[in-house]
Amino acid sequence: MKNKDKTFKQYIGTKGEDAAAGLLKDKGYNILRRNYAVHNVGEIDIIAEKDEEIHIFEVRTRRNIGYYPDSAESVVLRKRNKVIKTAERFIIENDLYGRNVVFEVIMVTHDAQGNILRIDFVPF
Repeated sequence: MKNKDKTFKQYIGTKGEDAAAGLLKDKGYNILRRNYAVHNVGEIDIIAEKDEEIHIFEVRTRRNIGYYPDSAESVVLRKRNKVIKTAERFIIENDLYGRNVVFEVIMVTHDAQGNILRIDFVPF
């Protein structure tokens, strides 16, 4: 992979996460943490709170070209398990026991230039 391609992918990924976080705020979510990582366990893109529930979001940004018709499909079992273990750690560290936790994938679709076309929410 060329550095230019990697840089564009990183830019698009960050742009997708920023758009997702903005949409969540507009929908009344309180963003608790972004890019929460636990060494040797995993990483969560966005952790938010709404209506007394904790929401764990995995953001997937994909170009609308058909490799994955649904970018949520790219969140394979191994990734799901890492997200769950990381969420458990966040709940322990922040004393959030007893709260309902909702896991979702936010699919951000963009065109070849990086313009966001659509943002969808899919249950984890």
